[in-house]
Amino acid sequence: MGSYVIRRLLQFVPVILLASVAVWALIYAVPGNPADALVGPDATPQAVAAAKVRLGLDRPVVEQYFIWLGHALHLDLGHSAISGQPVTELMASRIPASIQLAVFSMVIGLVLAFPLGIASALKPRSVLTKAINLYQAVALAVPTFWVGILLIIGLAIRVHLFPSISNYVPFWADPVGAFKNTFMPALCLGTFISGIIARFVTASLRQSMSQDYIRTARAKGVPEYGVISRHALRNALLPTVTIVGLQVGSFLGGTVVTEVVFSYPGLGRMIYSAVTSRDYPVIQGAVLFIVVAFLAINLVVDVLYAYLDPRVQLR
Repeated sequence: MGSYVIRRLLQFVPVILLASVAVWALIYAVPGNPADALVGPDATPQAVAAAKVRLGLDRPVVEQYFIWLGHALHLDLGHSAISGQPVTELMASRIPASIQLAVFSMVIGLVLAFPLGIASALKPRSVLTKAINLYQAVALAVPTFWVGILLIIGLAIRVHLFPSISNYVPFWADPVGAFKNTFMPALCLGTFISGIIARFVTASLRQSMSQDYIRTARAKGVPEYGVISRHALRNALLPTVTIVGLQVGSFLGGTVVTEVVFSYPGLGRMIYSAVTSRDYPVIQGAVLFIVVAFLAINLVVDVLYAYLDPRVQLR
């Protein structure tokens, strides 16, 4: 397995290089000159020229890319064009908040999804399954920002159980405070992801329950609980692990709307602020981090495949 991980890490190099080209080219894909956007429409030509020099936009395009790439390899993603802070410092202050939100959201999603998915797979024609299907449809159809607004009105404004503005409190420093500040945005995201995961669990478990090895296990006298938990559910986890990995990656930077609704200081809200203010160095650094995070999560998912299914050989 060690050689497989090393080969996968080496395969990441060209992917990250291609992604870096796309990320760096963001400043040229957006209409208008970045320097003009930063100094404002009423700036003098001298101010625009000074902004170009400060951003390095006065140099040839290829030279700009390699300078940026060389700094990025040394974990220097430049400075924010708005605040002047190093991008790495800004990201370091937001990434832990996004990771905590992603973990809370995934825990809530899994706690909701697995019982619903298992119940729906075992009793496909029951009234309970129809209610579960209705829940899944609502969870997937209702926008997360609307769910977030309803949670704020119901749990924060009317009953005062949770704060309407969610701050980042590290779980290891104050578990109670972390729970209070993270629960509502995590519930908003967890409800949405539970609808997706429950569908995958239901479909995979139904397919597993119809396989020959299930009939063999029952013929050997294995209790039904053991048949489901040790045989059917373990094989049904493979596609579920894939969707969970993809959703964890999306939670690290794709929860812009939810973080804005709850004023949660995560990476998604930082990206939103950077986009609205056209802070290109921050956008580039955040997107590059998300690409690397997705690659790392995909590697973890592949390793989990081999653990869950011995037939999968990592070569």
